[in-house]
Amino acid sequence: MVNQTLSAPNWKDRNWDSSAAHLLTQSVSDWLLEEDSMTSRCERYCQNVMVKPLFEGYVSFDLLGKEISELPVDTRYWIREILLFGDTMPWIWARTVVPEKTLCGPEQRLTALGDMPLGRYLFSHAELERDYIQVSLFDDLWGRRSRLCLSGKPLLLTEIFLPSAPLY
Repeated sequence: MVNQTLSAPNWKDRNWDSSAAHLLTQSVSDWLLEEDSMTSRCERYCQNVMVKPLFEGYVSFDLLGKEISELPVDTRYWIREILLFGDTMPWIWARTVVPEKTLCGPEQRLTALGDMPLGRYLFSHAELERDYIQVSLFDDLWGRRSRLCLSGKPLLLTEIFLPSAPLY
């Protein structure tokens, strides 16, 4: 992995839209509206997908901002922010927000993924459902946000595609 410092893209000020899909080009749509694992899709474009965790920990609901409207109210939320690399290039900045109530039973494993891509964990479970995909273009970077349910328990995944991503 290339030793480089990257700042998180602006995800807080984005406007997310579920109805903008018809405005996307086919190639951008293929990436942003991918229903299966984004990790698996990225693996088709490189030799090695790697994850570099940037932050993992609990935060209180008042630190979520707009994300709180997409998830049930809880006392704390598990946050995981990562960079996903295709070979040595940073392709995706991602943020996962998981209500603490989601983390009971086997879902507790979400707090211990380390450098494992989230998609490898999530898409190995038959009980995974995607409620929606919202898209956004901000600062010339495409992004998508999905609410997923694992065994009926929600989590929010935000993915911002960095300039070196094959989407572009």
